[in-house]
Amino acid sequence: MKERVKHTFIKYTSMDCESLNEREIADALISELEELGFTVEEDDAGAKIGGNAGNLYAYKKGNKDAQPVLFAAHMDTVKPGIGKSPQLTSEGKFLSSGNTVLGGDDVCGITAILEGIRQVIIEQRKHGDIEVVFFVAEELHCKGSSEFDFSKIHAKMGYVLDLEGAPGMAAVQAPTSTGFWVTVEGKAAHAGFCPEKGINAIAIAAEAITKITQGRIDPETTRNIGKIEGGVATNIVSESCTCTGEIRSLKYEKVQTGLEQVRRIFEQTATQHNAKIHMKVHENYRGYQLGKEEAVVKRFQRACYKLHKEAQVVTTFGGSDNNKLMQHGVKGIVLSCGMQNVHSVKEYANLEDVVDTARLVAELVSTQSEYKLRLS
Repeated sequence: MKERVKHTFIKYTSMDCESLNEREIADALISELEELGFTVEEDDAGAKIGGNAGNLYAYKKGNKDAQPVLFAAHMDTVKPGIGKSPQLTSEGKFLSSGNTVLGGDDVCGITAILEGIRQVIIEQRKHGDIEVVFFVAEELHCKGSSEFDFSKIHAKMGYVLDLEGAPGMAAVQAPTSTGFWVTVEGKAAHAGFCPEKGINAIAIAAEAITKITQGRIDPETTRNIGKIEGGVATNIVSESCTCTGEIRSLKYEKVQTGLEQVRRIFEQTATQHNAKIHMKVHENYRGYQLGKEEAVVKRFQRACYKLHKEAQVVTTFGGSDNNKLMQHGVKGIVLSCGMQNVHSVKEYANLEDVVDTARLVAELVSTQSEYKLRLS
């Protein structure tokens, strides 16, 4: 299996697939899934979100006596992801060239799914129906899965391979994330001849921001204003300024409270300076929490036990396509799959970790794990 995992990982991390540009990897995955005996469909998500490829849904029929199971990962990478050239060191570590991300996020997950299923086929293990979804544009706040038709999915439990760390961890809780855009509308004036006739939108926005608590608000909540845009030229008092941010919390109510705080502070500050504001919000994904007694968690724990791995159940502050699965009635957890230092040019993955994740997928697929679960 190790040689297959190495080949598959290098094959897919060598492809350029930044968000909205997943065509090459999608075509390759369609061919490989079909070779594994899957029926594959591609949706029109790409056209809807401005990309060149859609989400892939694949189905392989299995033993009708076993429950269907779903596996998912995403095809896109963050920037810089053009011209990737993965390297495997003598110590068994995958690295990028140093100028791009490696792409292990999420090729670690893709590789483990493909090679885990392939191992089940090679060993002729019994299995239930297998469903696989490879999403586009996950890195853009799950834009791809937001357009997916979840009515296609028959499985009631799913495993999303998209968590940093060595295999053996499962995230059963994740936050709600909501983005916000606040535009301050002031008044333009010549900055030299008559600045007193202007209302400086940038200055008002800056004042409001200083009144807003950012970073970790409490153990369950974070808030960040990460982008400010405004003004036209240095000799013009800025008429408009837009601030973009996000709030994340494990409690949905705290997101709503945090948004109202932002609105109130901007409105009060703008009023003091005879300015106005406009605020837009967009929920990127809804949070979820699963109990440790859920079947999807127990199945994961049994598979880890068989592989002599400790099963860790954790909370994550990152969103993933699993947020969308949960929102549409599929009880899913997010599994660690070997990616490390993601979203940076120092990203890496250990070959043995990806191999072990593929073995874990094989255990989750096989009917034997299902029987053990039912008898426990």
